[in-house]
Parts: sequence; structure tokens; C-alpha cells
Amino acid sequence: MTDLETREPAPRQDNRDPALFGQTPSQTVGPFFHYGLPWKGGADLVGQSEMGARPDLFAEEHWLLNLSAPTGTPQGAVIEIAGRVLDAEGAPVVDAMIEIWQANAAGRYHALDDDRDDVPIDPHFIGFGRAAVDAEGVYRFRTILPGRVPGPGNSLQAPHVAVSVFGRGLIKRLATRLYFEGAAGNDEDPVLACVPVERRGTLIAQPRGEGLWWLDLRLAGADETVFFDL
Repeated sequence: MTDLETREPAPRQDNRDPALFGQTPSQTVGPFFHYGLPWKGGADLVGQSEMGARPDLFAEEHWLLNLSAPTGTPQGAVIEIAGRVLDAEGAPVVDAMIEIWQANAAGRYHALDDDRDDVPIDPHFIGFGRAAVDAEGVYRFRTILPGRVPGPGNSLQAPHVAVSVFGRGLIKRLATRLYFEGAAGNDEDPVLACVPVERRGTLIAQPRGEGLWWLDLRLAGADETVFFDL
């Protein structure tokens, strides 16, 4: 037997040696979407306010983005939708970003995929919005009460708003819906029918005063919001 065969191997010294480095520490996923939070007016789908931005998250000299040029007044009932974004412990998530997408008051999307000739496009309503939550984790949009849109087969969906949640610890967006308590079609909506009865309340906004609808978005924990696997 040669010396080479009996020699003890040298200690492992590469970057996988647990004696040198141990377990790699974990980190919260970032960035925290501050780049999208200064968008002035992104949460106002019907007017020209600066609603939706977080000026407290960036320097005053960076408040340079302009509001979009007005095109006219959208048709339909103006409403506000709002709520808190909460983590598993019920604490507010203060750097989340929310996006919404919805049909107009007649039930048509401002998109090439919606080519129905029998339902009018509202040239003054795009249907997309973006909002930062505030320092208490509250999001808020001013928009139009959406009309009903076709569903699978010959079904008709209840009025709803598609909601996307972005934030710390989320590798990709969380997709959900906001429905309206007492709205026509809630009992027959094909998407809402896929959600267990005991969890449907996590998708249904409640009225709070004139024109305000409130829905908390719970990312985990008790009463976690139903999110869809798209």
C-alpha cells in the first residue's frame, strides 16, 4: 500500500464547507417596490388627484412625475375601494403596492381582447390603477363601479375588481378579486362559486359610508385572503 492510499484527505476548504460558513443566512425578498410607489395619480381612475403615491418614501426633489392629461369624465357611479394589507400576525404591511384591473360601468374592458361590439368602450376610463399603501398599510382607489362581464360558457360574472398585491417577501404577485356585498350576481358568479363558502367573505368588500367599499387583504394567518393560482 502506497503513502498516497493511506494519506488522510486535507480538510475541505471550499465555499460549501459547513465548518467554515455554516448555514447561509436568510433574507427578506426585495426590492420593496419603492420604485413604483411615487406614481402620482395612479390610484385615481376618474380624476386628476395625486392619490396613490407615497411622497414620504422619497426625497422632495424626486417628486417629479406628472399627472396624466385629462381626457374627460368616465361614465358610471364613482366609488372608492380601500382596505388594509396585513401580515400573518395582523400587523400592517407598510410598503406594499396594489394594482387593480376592471371593466367599465357597462361591463367592458379597455383591452384588445374584449372586442364585443354590443358593449361600448368608455374612452375616458382605462380600468387600471396602482396605489402604494400608506404608513398604516391602507390602500385606496377612486374608480367606477364595474358592470358585469361574461364568464365561462354562457355565465355572467358579478361586478368585481381584479387585485394584485406586491410586497416584501413575495417572489411574484398575489392575485385575488374584490366583490361587492349585495351586488347582483354574487350568488351565481362562477369564480366566486369555486371558493369554499366559509372563505368567500375574504373577497367581498363591505360598504362603509356613501360610496366607500372596504376589504382587508390578509397575506397569511387567520382569515387569509383567497388568492388565485394563475
